[in-house]
Amino acid sequence: MTLPVPTRVRAMAQRRQAAITLSVSAAAVVVVGLAGLFGGYRINLTPSEPLGVWRIVPLNRSPGVGDLVFICPPDTAATRVARARGYLRAGLCPGHFAPLIKSVVAVAGQQVEIAAEVTVDRRLVRASAVAEKDGEGRPLTRFAGGVVPRGEVFLHSSFAGSFDSRYFGPVPALGILGLARQVLTYAP
Repeated sequence: MTLPVPTRVRAMAQRRQAAITLSVSAAAVVVVGLAGLFGGYRINLTPSEPLGVWRIVPLNRSPGVGDLVFICPPDTAATRVARARGYLRAGLCPGHFAPLIKSVVAVAGQQVEIAAEVTVDRRLVRASAVAEKDGEGRPLTRFAGGVVPRGEVFLHSSFAGSFDSRYFGPVPALGILGLARQVLTYAP
């Protein structure tokens, strides 16, 4: 059975429109991917910081307390367990982790104490309550505390469910990709 001419023309026009839409969408994905790869743009989909588009800005100095950074978490037993439990996402960092956005709250030489909350050099870190269990009732192992070693930083997020140095301890500052800057974000 042959379709009437107007129906065939309409079907061809719909296919052409679908092909154009698909091509434009594919090109947009490529442009966004290249901007992320070469422009330092990243999309944050976790509640530790506002959701949306962020940019990695080069850090041309030693990291300091108060810096909001993108960092690749080290490939350790604690971070592998965290990824298996869904606390950390897969990504392009060593160990196949996605970069984290966290605040530096202590640097080398500072004393960190972990109890019900975190203190650095005997000063309380805001919004640093330490959870005993995760959202599914699984026990969380907390960092024992101590002096932050040379070349490392202690990370924190004020989001209550954040997986940060309260649980995995200080991390190498060499894992810092740069400062985290909001581009187009939304804080729910």
